Amino acid sequence: MKPRRRLAWFLLAVAIVSGASGTATLPATDGFTNPGAVAIVLACYAVCFLALTRALHQIPVSIAYALWSGLGIVIVSTIGWLLHDQPLNAGEVIGMALILLGVVVIQLGSRTIR
Repeated sequence: MKPRRRLAWFLLAVAIVSGASGTATLPATDGFTNPGAVAIVLACYAVCFLALTRALHQIPVSIAYALWSGLGIVIVSTIGWLLHDQPLNAGEVIGMALILLGVVVIQLGSRTIR
């Protein structure tokens, strides 16, 4: 894999993690009244969109967005379950498993990322 393509995939991973981190931090903002938490959310989202924008120079938007949104949902749901005591029912777990399966199918089935 070429270095520029590797960098794009790394930036997509940064976008996914920082976007999910920002979203998972939203409850701590207390309706945007906690300035420290608000600053963290804004910084996470800034990093997320900067990294995503740069990744799109090498990765097609359809692939990048599917991975970004799908993995983001799974990460945020898992953080909510682990850190915020938000239970996940069987339907939600099955849905997340299907999202992960979809991510794998997109990854394996795309000719544009090889």
